[in-house]
Amino acid sequence: MEPISGYARGGVWTSLRGAVTPRAALLVLGALLVQWAFITSYVGALHRPEPHRIPIALVAPQEMAGQLVSQLDGLPGDPLHVKHTSTEEADGLRMVRHRDVDGALIVDGSGTQDTLLVATGGGTSTAEVLAQLMLSVEAAQNRTLEVRDVAPTAAGDARGLSSFFLVIGWVVGGYLCAAVLAISAGSRASTVSRALFRLGALLIFSLLSGLGGAVIVGPVLDALPGRLVALALVGALVVFATGAVTLALQALLGAAGIGLTLLIVVVLGNPSAGGAIGTSLLPTFWRGIGSAMIPGAGTWATRSIAYFQGHALTNPLVVLGIWAVAGVVVTLLASLLGGRRRWNEEMPYRTVSDGGFLGIRPWTR
Repeated sequence: MEPISGYARGGVWTSLRGAVTPRAALLVLGALLVQWAFITSYVGALHRPEPHRIPIALVAPQEMAGQLVSQLDGLPGDPLHVKHTSTEEADGLRMVRHRDVDGALIVDGSGTQDTLLVATGGGTSTAEVLAQLMLSVEAAQNRTLEVRDVAPTAAGDARGLSSFFLVIGWVVGGYLCAAVLAISAGSRASTVSRALFRLGALLIFSLLSGLGGAVIVGPVLDALPGRLVALALVGALVVFATGAVTLALQALLGAAGIGLTLLIVVVLGNPSAGGAIGTSLLPTFWRGIGSAMIPGAGTWATRSIAYFQGHALTNPLVVLGIWAVAGVVVTLLASLLGGRRRWNEEMPYRTVSDGGFLGIRPWTR
């Protein structure tokens, strides 16, 4: 009687090899490694926030400034960094509202009542830690402190997280759009024209995604204030930068490029973005990379538009632009070089006539 199952013909090992190919096994191993990296990154970055050189401005009489700077910069654990000193309260207020510092300490030279200016719109975690820290410092000197929020979060923006979640949604959209383009027509665009069509489709998707996200968090949910058009354009840039990087890595590495994008943008980018935990409270590694990553730049930019009248936008826009341009250039170059290589492999020779005799010669470009 003929065997009726794979087990009877070749045993469990043969059936396993037929069900799980070496390529599938490598992909599963890659998924496991990404999962471990995800856990390590998020828990490692966010499980123990500690202040490190939070930038503040000091407004105090000249005769007191030097001693106060030494005292604040010399606190155990290096939690504060006095970035600017002045004798005018307006200078401290301007620096906080322009996002040059996270807070400003206004010292009363003739009394014991001081004021701390913070901006929860830039992230409530940093503002809260700064307020707690300065309250303890003031109490140790028998002084009192009033905390004043000069850029508060909107009523619908719980703990200032709406900007961060909005950027995460935009990043996921750009990643998924590029992945869908790869799944539907191959991870590597075979010609430059196809790569251009993919980038064009990504651009249209990015504009719609940026506008849709801005409308949802603005007029629909009333979560974020600020200029709708500016927010939509930043969102489009976030989406396009993420999608372009995904297309570029796909063009270089095939399907593995999608996983590498996930590692760069989600595993490294999200916990270092300063969203749930302010950048100054993160461990050294995540604090160092946050502003150079797409989620970090996007979160900073959306908060600047929502709460700081568009101040301090240059650096995040440059970061997002670099990611977008690099993704486009690499995508086109990889498609160009890959197309030439495939063309040479498929059409290596040409037919020629030489003195009435037919022959073949290699094609040249």
